[in-house]
Amino acid sequence: MRADRVFAYGATAGLLGDLLLGDPRRGHPVAAFGRAAGAVERVLWRDHRGWGALHTAVCVGGAAGLAALASRAVRPSPAAAVALTAAATWAVVGGTSLGREARAVGRALEAGDVDAARERLPHLCGRDPQALDADGIARAVVESVAENTSDAVVGALVWGAVAGVPGLVAFRAVNTLDAMVGHKSARHRRYGWASARLDDVAGWPGARLTAVLAAVAGDDPRGAVRAWRADAGRHPSPNAGPVEASFAGALGVRLGGTLSYGGRVEHRPVLNGSGRAVGVHDIERAVRLSRRVSRLALGVCVAGRLLSKGARP
Repeated sequence: MRADRVFAYGATAGLLGDLLLGDPRRGHPVAAFGRAAGAVERVLWRDHRGWGALHTAVCVGGAAGLAALASRAVRPSPAAAVALTAAATWAVVGGTSLGREARAVGRALEAGDVDAARERLPHLCGRDPQALDADGIARAVVESVAENTSDAVVGALVWGAVAGVPGLVAFRAVNTLDAMVGHKSARHRRYGWASARLDDVAGWPGARLTAVLAAVAGDDPRGAVRAWRADAGRHPSPNAGPVEASFAGALGVRLGGTLSYGGRVEHRPVLNGSGRAVGVHDIERAVRLSRRVSRLALGVCVAGRLLSKGARP
């Protein structure tokens, strides 16, 4: 079976598996990678960019190398190749868990239980929940749903289409390392520099595809494009900016502004300033938009892989 069809069947099965099963409660492969990366950090850590770059190379290279060996081992069997692709896709995407956590916060807010919403918010993002009121929590959830649609679904599918199982695994490894060491804490400002920059590069195509698809699938395509063009470049993240701006315009809401993150207060630019403030009901709208974007991304990536294969001499 051709590699493009292996990806098409496997990625579709893997995304369906995520929809039906979500993430496992125990023994998640990404969690296992995180523990391994943490062990490597304990051995290598120095307050130096070079040692951080070595950490990134060891962890990402090791994960991608193991995936490449597994892909090579199953290549003679089309069924095994599809099964491996499906398992890898299911392991690295997290759309169902993203929606589940967002809705859990939304239900707490709808019930008027802001304390419960604050307790649940860290499952979704790294904001300081004690610094947020109900409206701030709702805005944080919508922003997290937007950004993680790219990080947890679309970006992985893009790299899976480009490089198969190694691409899927390498993207998730890069994204996980960025979450672990890529932030600007005193310990990781230099050590995590390489992971953060690599995540910016790896996330670039998925973020742009997510922004395009949010405009296509949202309620206000023109508003999404307008917000993306006007505001994305003002965001401090080169990838979160287009995604959050496009989601903001598609949903007709205002995102961005002051937030507390990892002990720091950041004053981020407002995205789609002409939109209204985020309400609790917008959490469900954002989750539904995320699901539509994810399904469209699967179709685009599968079609792109099939077409690129067919165009080769």
